[in-house]
Amino acid sequence: MAGERDDWAAWLQRHGPTLVLLARQRVASRADAEDVVQEAFVRFWRSRQRATDPTAYLYTCVQNCALNWQRGRGRRSQREQAAARPEAEEWLAGPPEKDEHRAALETVLRDLPDIQREVLVMKVWGGLTFPQIAEALGVSANTAASRYRYALAKLRSRLTENPLL
Repeated sequence: MAGERDDWAAWLQRHGPTLVLLARQRVASRADAEDVVQEAFVRFWRSRQRATDPTAYLYTCVQNCALNWQRGRGRRSQREQAAARPEAEEWLAGPPEKDEHRAALETVLRDLPDIQREVLVMKVWGGLTFPQIAEALGVSANTAASRYRYALAKLRSRLTENPLL
């Protein structure tokens, strides 16, 4: 390993696949895992000389970068949800006499699981196709279509229970 100490390509070739597998345990997709490994490797490479055990330090860098990515995604998701709420209210806005109707519909939508609601919004209000939704969410088109069907079924069930709608 002494000859490899300053050869980043050798380090990446030797550890890369395992590092991606490690990152994949914490992030949503292989592409995200590869991004995490890339960021971690850059951090590692800049400070590797200070590490007592460079290999262990490399794996620690990947774990820390994956954790940071997870935290960032959570914060980003919260910001997106906060930003989307006013838009959703605008979509459902209507004359004052429809306030009860709008409130009931908003409640039904909020009761849907997030993964179903996001597909429903993309399909109904965004006009996206299932392949587009699948790409946006990192799932298969069949999964996107299934989530949409489940969302519609729950909406139908809830709407038939509520006479205001």
